[in-house]
Amino acid sequence: MPYTPIVGTLAYVVRGDEVLLVHRTFRDGDAHLGKYNGLGGKLEPGEDVVAGMRRELREEAGIEATALRLRGTISWPGFGAGGEDWFGFVFIVDAFAGEPPASNEEGTLHWVPLANLLGGALPLWEGDPTWLPLVFDEHITQFHGVMPYADGHPAGWSVTLL
Repeated sequence: MPYTPIVGTLAYVVRGDEVLLVHRTFRDGDAHLGKYNGLGGKLEPGEDVVAGMRRELREEAGIEATALRLRGTISWPGFGAGGEDWFGFVFIVDAFAGEPPASNEEGTLHWVPLANLLGGALPLWEGDPTWLPLVFDEHITQFHGVMPYADGHPAGWSVTLL
């Protein structure tokens, strides 16, 4: 069977030692409800991943990315609420223009100390602490991982580091 995942983008916008996150609290039935997450979403037809990432940042935070770096990719087989497969391109945004609002349609936006994001102080997806350190590890050029999900939980992890 061919692998036909939903393709998405995910960004961690950095300002000094803080990262912009959305606390997903506004939509009942949101699979991410209650969790903190980076910004991003599904790629639209005809859109490349950088254009999609920039569009999502404009839509979700009202900012224009002026410097962004692809940190890696993650394949999440079985991650979706209905068991859909996801494939995500993970970016760091080092510079941007504009000022994020206090909230968007998904939840409130927060500048969170990087130490809190990486230190387990926030409600995240169960698998996030496995790969999030790779996003911010400047000794790694890129990472490309696979984290299968089963029954809403990570069921493994493999990664190639470049």
